Amino acid sequence: MKIKQPQAFTFEAGPRAVLLLHGFTGHTADVRMLGRFLEKKGYTSHAPIYRGHGVPPEELIKSNPDQWWEDVNLALNHLKELGYDEIAVAGLSLGGVLGLKLAYSTQVKGIISMCAPMFFDNETQLTQGFELFAKEYKQLERKDAKTIEREVATVMEESTELFSLLKETIEEVKDNVDTIYTPTFVVQARNDMMINTESANYIYDHVEADLKDIKWYEESGHVITLDKQKDELHEDIYQFLEKLDWNV
Repeated sequence: MKIKQPQAFTFEAGPRAVLLLHGFTGHTADVRMLGRFLEKKGYTSHAPIYRGHGVPPEELIKSNPDQWWEDVNLALNHLKELGYDEIAVAGLSLGGVLGLKLAYSTQVKGIISMCAPMFFDNETQLTQGFELFAKEYKQLERKDAKTIEREVATVMEESTELFSLLKETIEEVKDNVDTIYTPTFVVQARNDMMINTESANYIYDHVEADLKDIKWYEESGHVITLDKQKDELHEDIYQFLEKLDWNV
């Protein structure tokens, strides 16, 4: 069975723009509701899909963090080419890591990191999450149980290098967080079983921004943008964006 592939989206509204970045193994569905909410509030948003995402797991393990970083920069440039000069960034999990990297690599208006890992002590959780993603994808393809078991085992064997590169990316960003002067809002789910939640405190404590805030969401899990407190999260993100020193 052929699965309908997710697409990047751009919701144009006002002159202020927000780049929305999804998580590892995820795609634009992670941030679509947030994009629609911001559209109603007069904010333009754009969400890319990184290479290897939204497609079979065999494609994901052929991609790498350098490509994802390139895709994030292409997405930022896409907004600039559309005429948006002032752009904030909101990223979930891996998207938060890449968003923080943007915050110290280029000029953005603000950064919202959501459940972003800073410590690579969650390889077991990441591996289990990736294995579950691979299995569910193949179930959607309506493959039989034996085929799924065989193909997932192969994918897991071949994913070692990708996780090694992911570790390097997370550690690189962690080492540079203290060079971020961009206004920062750190979002963390209390019931996040995927990452070390101390990551949130690390980000908040080390960014050098004058305007920075942190909030813990007591009833939410890792994919906080789709969890039970998503409406509260949307409103908090909007209120943070409203505090930024926009010129438009």
